[in-house]
Amino acid sequence: MARPITKVVKPEVSEEQKQAQTVDRVLQSLAENPEGIQATIKLLQELHDSGILGALNAAVEAKEDIAKIVVGQMVRPPVTNMINNAMAAAGGLTELDPEMTKKLMAGVTKGLQRADEALQSGAKVGVFDLIKALRDPDINRAMGFGINLLKGVGEGLKD
Repeated sequence: MARPITKVVKPEVSEEQKQAQTVDRVLQSLAENPEGIQATIKLLQELHDSGILGALNAAVEAKEDIAKIVVGQMVRPPVTNMINNAMAAAGGLTELDPEMTKKLMAGVTKGLQRADEALQSGAKVGVFDLIKALRDPDINRAMGFGINLLKGVGEGLKD
């Protein structure tokens, strides 16, 4: 009867064998992906020729200095004001009905087109034209919208 195995011996792999296996794996990957490797080499060459690769390398080497500059710029009052304003505007936009915003922007676009046409024609507007305009349902609607908009802005400013 054979003796039981009491010790498992793992084959020792030398450093040279490990390197040879690594080289074989890299060569196999290169052989399996020739188009991707060639495209990557072409991209790197273009980046090098344009100077972008050098700039990227310099930026990576100077990452701590760049980070200090970026952080220094980000804490300046104008930048923090801009960030706070952007966040407040985004918060306000989340409360608006997208359909109403779309309708309002379409109206503004159409109004700007009409205003440009009137400006190009050079027609003068008289007092009677203003009175007649107030009877126009479109102008009346816009005036009512504007008056209510101003009322809402005033209520918001009161707080």
